[in-house]
Amino acid sequence: MSGLQPSASIADPHVKDQVARRRTRLDFNVELIEEVLLRGPPSLMSRDLMSPYVWQEADGRYGIMVRAVCGSGQPMTDTGVIWAGWSSDGRAFDMLAEPSILPGPEADDIGGVEDPTVLRRSDGSYIVYYTAVQADRSHGELAYACGPAIDRLTKRGVVLASSKSEGNTKEATIERAANGQWRLFYEYAADNASRIGLAVAEDCVGPWTEQPTPFMPREQSWDDWHLSTGPLLIDNPQIPVMFYNGATRDARWRIGWVAFDRDCRTVLDRGIQPLITPPPVDDRTATDIAFAASVVAEKGAIWLYYSLEDRRLARALIRRS
Repeated sequence: MSGLQPSASIADPHVKDQVARRRTRLDFNVELIEEVLLRGPPSLMSRDLMSPYVWQEADGRYGIMVRAVCGSGQPMTDTGVIWAGWSSDGRAFDMLAEPSILPGPEADDIGGVEDPTVLRRSDGSYIVYYTAVQADRSHGELAYACGPAIDRLTKRGVVLASSKSEGNTKEATIERAANGQWRLFYEYAADNASRIGLAVAEDCVGPWTEQPTPFMPREQSWDDWHLSTGPLLIDNPQIPVMFYNGATRDARWRIGWVAFDRDCRTVLDRGIQPLITPPPVDDRTATDIAFAASVVAEKGAIWLYYSLEDRRLARALIRRS
């Protein structure tokens, strides 16, 4: 995979990486890792947990939406349901009695619903972007639901369709730029690998205009084959940082970071080593995945929420150097 996008004056991506790092001098380190705890009904607690999207409300409460998947040894009825809950401390969440988004009965998501991303609108309502998985459980598209509360959502259909060259759109990261436009980062499939795409629109549900690929995999690196969208840290709007997910061909996923200019058009800096790596396991055939889903910055603290082994949730306290 190539490194930073080459320019006319700096053809070698590794040279440009060094130049960018001297200019921005960014770095991030993990200070603390904690398990994220859910309390909920047996129908939730019997499932494995992935994709924890956490946000903070104006009153200080933390909300969570999470993908709950059929656990090991259970019948595979779907690829996921989306459950929501609330917390006072951002670590222990009391979950609702019922899922907020279920598969079907529509054909476009009868196979499962995955990867929630929550947007709180200015009128207090919610939009939830999610992956709608079809009956074959192998094809999905980015869809959305909206409503006045996280337990009163109405599905609205596909928000960004897959094209022949960019299949399986999923894993939304959305933010509003200084010029009022909306930016949508998403994962798509190409050349037997996952990639990160970018689109812009005047409205948060489109229609979307595709933009150049924001960054690519790097050769001979931990992220040399797959890339997937992670959350954006925008506490400094001049240098947005994405905590992205990268993997080798055998899908051993780790979490890294990449810094953009304010328009997310140019990569300014990119971590050389993974920021978060799963704990070592004795069995090399075991699921070897750390996958970032959301970030909350408050009172000088940066909390990164992620899943491990596609079954449990954690958060890391990140320090910016």
